[in-house]
Amino acid sequence: MALHSWLIYLVAVIGLSVTPGPNTLLALTHGALHGHRKALCTIAGGAVGFVALIALSMLGISALLKAWGPALTVLKWGGGAYLIWLGIQLWRSPGVQLQPPPDMPKARGARMFGQGFLSAISNPKALLFYGAFLPQFIDPARSLLTQFAIMAATFALVEFLVEYVLARLAHRVRPWLERAGRRFNKVCGGLFAAMGAALPGS
Repeated sequence: MALHSWLIYLVAVIGLSVTPGPNTLLALTHGALHGHRKALCTIAGGAVGFVALIALSMLGISALLKAWGPALTVLKWGGGAYLIWLGIQLWRSPGVQLQPPPDMPKARGARMFGQGFLSAISNPKALLFYGAFLPQFIDPARSLLTQFAIMAATFALVEFLVEYVLARLAHRVRPWLERAGRRFNKVCGGLFAAMGAALPGS
């Protein structure tokens, strides 16, 4: 993976990580309810789940590239269209409301790890998203396995750090996110759409 491609990927991943999603909101909620140290278990579970989803996406992409030469071009343009669609959906979505369930169980490390993992791995939209997002940065002339390792490690590390910061600042961030969430969603939705329009032709 070329350095300039990785830097663009890094910027995109940071933007994606700060966008409200199931794992981001779970880490934020657990940080507010149980403290940032216990929320580390939730965040670690989510990171493992994300790596598993990226692995599944890369296996599918690799098989498709071996079976059909033009597949990467098709994946890039189809993925770009999907990212634009996601951006429009996020733009139109209401603000975030963080209301923890009244029967939330006692915080235990293994349970919180499992919740983070299941939140990531059970989201079919995430698998579709990775299938649309990752091909934008793949260089077919380089080792797919090496590129997978770099992209998976980068995504997991950035996601971990962003979620941990949110968990630490949960009591400060949560009221702002609930108050200004609609505007935040519009900004993030615009970024998604811009990525979808710009990346396939790059």
